[in-house]
Order: sequence, then structure tokens, then C-alpha cells
Amino acid sequence: MKKPLLAVKEIVQITGITARSLHFYDKIGLFKPAQLTEKGYRLYDRSSLEKLQTILILKEMDFSLKEIADIVKLTREEQKQVLKKHRQTLLAKKQRLENIMTALDEYVSGNDVSTLHIFDHSPILPLKEQYANEAEIIYGETEAYQAYDEVMAKMSAEDQERYFSSFEEIFKRIVTCSGQEPSSDEVQQLIEEWKKILMQFMPCDAELLACIAHNYKYDARFNNYFNQFKEGTADFLYSAIMYNISY
Repeated sequence: MKKPLLAVKEIVQITGITARSLHFYDKIGLFKPAQLTEKGYRLYDRSSLEKLQTILILKEMDFSLKEIADIVKLTREEQKQVLKKHRQTLLAKKQRLENIMTALDEYVSGNDVSTLHIFDHSPILPLKEQYANEAEIIYGETEAYQAYDEVMAKMSAEDQERYFSSFEEIFKRIVTCSGQEPSSDEVQQLIEEWKKILMQFMPCDAELLACIAHNYKYDARFNNYFNQFKEGTADFLYSAIMYNISY
């Protein structure tokens, strides 16, 4: 003859749930025992076990206990509709986790943080857009920034990408000269090329160049970007630009 009621330890043995969780589910009214013994021990029948298994399945599907309490009160057909909607939520979470993993791998491999797409599905703005907004707030009223902004507004996305790539190419070439003095002819020639690109978009006086050099050295984001090429690149650039201004 089959045993009609199951004790807590037997429910634990069957499902793997902890006794503590069973007690908590009872306390919040999510899953109560079929009856109590005279000594207050919890006993469960077969239908109780089936309900518990449904609860555990829903919990594994990433529903909260509050959501589960509402779902188990629904009909089977109503539950199906809730689960279909929840599937879409899980798909969105899956996509977000995949984006996070991709960004994590790229960051660990040394990619600049401004290239990461970690905010693509977030209300937080992408880092490149944050940098642009920051520059507008800090330098927006200066003649140099207004000239730069006017030129950039007329450029296509492809031209802008080529513009930024040309800077990166020069930075990489400067890295190959980092064993020289910042004042060396080769390094200073590269700084002049860098200035020439800048001057296509904004007037570059000594004050502006010093401000840019200061950001390269002391702003952690620029520092991390340059040092991905070689440790010490940000300091080297700073010294090279400041020498260029002084002579």
C-alpha cells in the first residue's frame, strides 16, 4: 500500500529542496502542508508534491516567489499565456547577457572602453556619445569647439570614422618612437601631423593644445586608451605635445 502522506525529510529527499525553504514557503503562504501532526510536524500529500514541483520549475524559470504565488492560482491555459510572455522577457535578458559577455571579452583583451557596446540596450548613453556630450558642456562656448562642431556636423559617418582612424594611426606610429626623446625630430614630426589633422577642424592655439595634452595625461579614460598601445604612451604624448608648444 502506498504511503498517503510524506514528511518534510521525504519531500527533501525527493526534490532536493531544503527543509528551510519548505518552512519559508509555508510561512509566506506559497506552499503549505496538507496537514500537521499533533506535534506540529508538516505532512504533504501527492497533490502537494505536484504543486511544489510546479513551484520549483517556475522558480528555475526566473520567476520571483511573488509572481509564482500568482501563477499557481491560474488555470493551466492562463499559465501558458504568462509563460509565453515570460519567454520574451528571458530572450531580452539572454541578449543583454550576450552583449555583456562580448563587452567583457573585448575589455579583457585590451579594447578601448569607448568601442564597447555594453550600453546598446540600456538607457545609459554609449561612451562615445557621453564623451561628445561632455566635450560640448565643457568646451561648447569656445571658438575652437564651435569650429570643430560645425565641421563635424557636415561630415558623413564614414568620413568621421576615417577622421578618428587617422588619429589612431598617428598614435600607433608615435608608440613605435617611444624609445626616443619626446623632443626628437621624428616624434615632433608626428606631433606636427597630429596638429595638421586637428587644424582641419578647429583653430589650434597653444592653450588648446596644452588642454588636450593635459587630458591625455590626466583623464583616466584617455590614459587607458593610449596605454593600451603601450604602457606610458599617455605620458609620452603629453611630454611631446608640451615640447612642441614651447619651441
